[in-house]
Amino acid sequence: MLIKEYRIVNPCSEKEYQIGQLYATALASQEQTGGGEGVEIVKNEPYEKPGEKGQYTYKIFHLASRVPFFVRAVIPESALEIYEEAWNAYPYCKTVLTNGYMKDAFSITYETLHVDGSRGELENALNISKEDLAKREVVPIDIANDPIDASEYKPDEDPKFCFSLKANRGPLADPDWRQKVDPVMTCYKLVYIEFKWFGLQGRVESYLAGAIRGMFTKFHRQLFCWTDKWFGMTMDDIRNLEKQMKEDLDVRRTQGQDESSGSSSVQDK
Repeated sequence: MLIKEYRIVNPCSEKEYQIGQLYATALASQEQTGGGEGVEIVKNEPYEKPGEKGQYTYKIFHLASRVPFFVRAVIPESALEIYEEAWNAYPYCKTVLTNGYMKDAFSITYETLHVDGSRGELENALNISKEDLAKREVVPIDIANDPIDASEYKPDEDPKFCFSLKANRGPLADPDWRQKVDPVMTCYKLVYIEFKWFGLQGRVESYLAGAIRGMFTKFHRQLFCWTDKWFGMTMDDIRNLEKQMKEDLDVRRTQGQDESSGSSSVQDK
């Protein structure tokens, strides 16, 4: 098992981030969906349990073509679905990813604490045990300066060049922007990665850690660069957007499914 703690500083307040995160999640799901693959939102509803209440979501990710080839070689394509359960009791959130075929042999669990005014300096924001602290690797993410995959790069999603008219923020061109911006907050994302298949464990866990870092980096670059799209929205606005997005995702995922399946088979041969 790998334990990583990704620390992502953002040029907004914790309250603003809550809206921006939900907006960017909805748009990112749309971006990933089409041609028989993508995100299926099964549940999105309030939950409550002793001492905690928030929003529960259950999603299925149909993303077979994005799974590493060395995993696809040993797992049938019909089993290449990831199930995501998330309990969003903001500012604390917990997300669990599993796979029905691998059962207890695979899981990714991440806990997130969103801290207002923080610049990534808290050493144990999520109060984990000494044993886990000894295994944990801290991974700071700079959304403006960390490299991303060239195929993912878009000039209009580069924080070094983006300016928000509504919030009067950016661009993040100063190399020391994380120490200077105001408002500021940090996402502390503690991620447990487990893949218990002999011969593939280390390779897959390392691959997943890199993929997660890339995903977090891209997501938060988009969140900042889309500020003028979500800034000023209310939670009611977000919930209405999520309802509309669920219908859109169902349509986009099924459109072109037969053609997509055919092209995927050719690529796999």
